[in-house]
Amino acid sequence: MDRKYLVVIEKAEDGSYSAYVPDLPGCVSSADTVEELKHLIKEAIDMYVQDMIADGEPVPEPTTQWAELTAAV
Repeated sequence: MDRKYLVVIEKAEDGSYSAYVPDLPGCVSSADTVEELKHLIKEAIDMYVQDMIADGEPVPEPTTQWAELTAAV
């Protein structure tokens, strides 16, 4: 079964990027580019889920939602 998890990507002051998955606590990654980061966080998600399955733990359902809002500037 496939599950889609929200991934939050943030740009650091030094120009690098980091990502985390709110529904998978501790599932994080960082990289110099967004493309590299997407690859690494996908690997991190896969490993996180496989470790949970191997440990007999239930894999969390995706519950995080997102909204894009406009601010007047």
